[in-house]
Amino acid sequence: MKMNIEDKYKKLALSLIFDAIGFIPFLDIVWAPTSAYLMAKMYKGKEGKVAAVFSFIEEALPFLDVIPTFTIMWVYTYVFKGATAEKIKKTIEV
Repeated sequence: MKMNIEDKYKKLALSLIFDAIGFIPFLDIVWAPTSAYLMAKMYKGKEGKVAAVFSFIEEALPFLDVIPTFTIMWVYTYVFKGATAEKIKKTIEV
């Protein structure tokens, strides 16, 4: 299943919004489980589950709210993982 470029950047926008919400103090009790749920829904599979656990822990613990978990996951998914897939594809085609 291939994602179109518009969906890719909608996820980036949502990631930035969700990370901004995570910066708001005193929302941790509500936001920690919500962010884990949203992370698992946005990013499927094992990687999404791992990111959801990390997101929950990061939001639940004090002073870690500054980590932009959603944006990091987006960069991993669409920049690092995508670049590796392209290199593999080019290698196979040659």
